[in-house]
Amino acid sequence: MVAFVGVGANVVSVTTIQRSPADALYSLVTGRDCSIVRLDQGKTYCRAVEPKPEPPAFCTRGLGSVTCWADPATVPGHPHGVADGPVGLTAAQEADRVRTWP
Repeated sequence: MVAFVGVGANVVSVTTIQRSPADALYSLVTGRDCSIVRLDQGKTYCRAVEPKPEPPAFCTRGLGSVTCWADPATVPGHPHGVADGPVGLTAAQEADRVRTWP
């Protein structure tokens, strides 16, 4: 009977929080996102902290070509980039990148 309760607790835990009770305890103690489910998916036991992405290159249109600059401040005339868009992570993306569990 005790084994049945233990198996039931593992099944409920894995289906709801994607980790066993032992994984939850280990994750809580270490502050890392660790799970046996990750091992089953062929990943590492604990999720690694993702490195901050490199800023995208700043490219401008030229006469018949595109020129990319390492430092946008050195571009004469400060033209618009070819692909104007965000150059960094939003607050939500940064929080997801460095999140811990729970």
